[in-house]
Amino acid sequence: QVQLVESGGGLVQPGGSLRLSCTASGFTMSYYTIGWFRQAPGKEREGLSCIRGDDGSTYHADSVKGRFAISRDNTENTVTLHMDNLKPEDTAVYYCATSLYESSRSLCPISSRSVFGSWGQGTQVTVSS
Repeated sequence: QVQLVESGGGLVQPGGSLRLSCTASGFTMSYYTIGWFRQAPGKEREGLSCIRGDDGSTYHADSVKGRFAISRDNTENTVTLHMDNLKPEDTAVYYCATSLYESSRSLCPISSRSVFGSWGQGTQVTVSS
């Protein structure tokens, strides 16, 4: 059974950093593309960053480029979203997602959330002083 669990969210001051982890069970994460999304109250779910399963390349949305990074730890079956210089507008619930059936090319760069079939439950990030 495919399961994704996010962790690492919390309250951070503007300019601070957080590391969100996405841990998988039921499949080997290193072979698959993983995407990170966020959803703020009243807004659409936004694709942020992804790491491809075929070649390990990474992509970031313009809204987080230069501030967020994504990495994979194959020994821990985990993908981490590194978030620096956080802003109040980064406040949202953050989700990781994957698909065991779609190609890496169709998943990353993120153009649609509908192709991601497996989602975690989300972790809250609040950026506030």
